[in-house]
Amino acid sequence: MAWDEWEQVKAQVAERHTARLQLNGLPGEGGRADPSGGGGGAGTLRHKGGPWTKAAGTADGLQTSTITAKVDLRKAHDGISSGLAGLSSLGSLKSVLTSWDERLGRLREECSSLEPKLRQAAVDFAEVDAEVAERTKAVVVPGARRGE
Repeated sequence: MAWDEWEQVKAQVAERHTARLQLNGLPGEGGRADPSGGGGGAGTLRHKGGPWTKAAGTADGLQTSTITAKVDLRKAHDGISSGLAGLSSLGSLKSVLTSWDERLGRLREECSSLEPKLRQAAVDFAEVDAEVAERTKAVVVPGARRGE
């Protein structure tokens, strides 16, 4: 077998065994990505801002609930100093109040920081997805028609 023939045979074998990439990353039949979109995806790249927006809403809700929790915690400790004066547990209760007050404050600050970042992530991903969608329109797939 001549060298050129050997190279041709290798190229043909490589062509038959090349794994195909599917945008949704799901394998098609036989463990390969299915170029027809049958690998489990709808064949259309989509982004939903819902999870990011929902997470931002949760962070916002946590800010409110931590403020409420701090107020409730302080109210629960109102008047306790006079009722427990002279008892060693008073120091422990004050320590617990201070500790939880600080923790809830840090949690509120973290949520306050996260909330706008999560909302921005939803916007950023939507913009990137729109740009990618425009770019993919230029890709020609042999044997496939657009919109299928």
